[in-house]
Amino acid sequence: MKTVSSSLTLASLVGSALAGAVYTLNECVRGEGFYDSFNFENITDPTHGRVTYVNRTTAESLNLTYATGDTFILRADDTTVLNANDTGRNSVRLRSNQQHHEHVVVFDIQHMPEGCGTWPAIWETKESGWPASGEIDILEGANNVVPNQSTLHTSHNCSMPNNTLQSGTFTTTNCDASVAYNVGCAVKLTEDKNSFGPGFNSIGGGWYAMERTLHYIKVWFWERCDPYVPWDVRSGAWIIDTDNWGIPAANFPNNTECDIQSHFGANNIIIDLTFCGDWAGNAALYNASGCPSDCVSYVNNNPTAFTNAYFQISSMNIYK
Repeated sequence: MKTVSSSLTLASLVGSALAGAVYTLNECVRGEGFYDSFNFENITDPTHGRVTYVNRTTAESLNLTYATGDTFILRADDTTVLNANDTGRNSVRLRSNQQHHEHVVVFDIQHMPEGCGTWPAIWETKESGWPASGEIDILEGANNVVPNQSTLHTSHNCSMPNNTLQSGTFTTTNCDASVAYNVGCAVKLTEDKNSFGPGFNSIGGGWYAMERTLHYIKVWFWERCDPYVPWDVRSGAWIIDTDNWGIPAANFPNNTECDIQSHFGANNIIIDLTFCGDWAGNAALYNASGCPSDCVSYVNNNPTAFTNAYFQISSMNIYK
């Protein structure tokens, strides 16, 4: 089911009359609605992963994506042993049809990809001219290493202060993609080891939310059984108020070293699962994670290791 803003006129009028960080539902995506709201990117992986991103026809025929009324699955091939001449393990990369400026997006996720060699991500950017329009990594990590890392990547002249109000911890503060091999300004969700990988899956997942304004970009995470999940997040309400969501896990404020408005433009939402590549396949990082062999050999020869390498998403709600 896909619900768009034209059918939400009353809620929009109510929301516009309210003060504060109040938004109304612009798009509700569930189940088969992901096929309507996203396109399949049959492209060469920009991060040089050991992956072949397939088109929709191939994805559906290989059962790499499927949907029910309230669930969408995106997964990788878990049956094929690859040889050196193969382009990579079959997987899926989705890009939203809509682009967004200021907005809130809430993902209700029951399961995310796990396993050595995996590099799953939910993020926003405009691919053409990258990083001119900025990049926001909401959910991202590699090789089961916890916790989740939320990161910005930008053009020149954007850095974050270390003393922002957030529950996570900055590991790097320079967002410039041309610096330090594009590590960006990254926040680790140090308060929650269940924010990524097997830990996330063992608790039935949870909710990730991102709010982007002209003044800040914030990311929140709530575990499935957290008694403090805001009601409007848990229920998928038509009207939300982010002022009631508490301290964010990651907080990237507008500041004298980074003008948010000039570094971020109209961006697409991307959901993908790659393998190895620039991050997960970095030899030092791969070995430090405790994974066996080398990344490419492991991904080539162990298809059954990726049976749990899948996203199971209940919904994606966008508010404006």
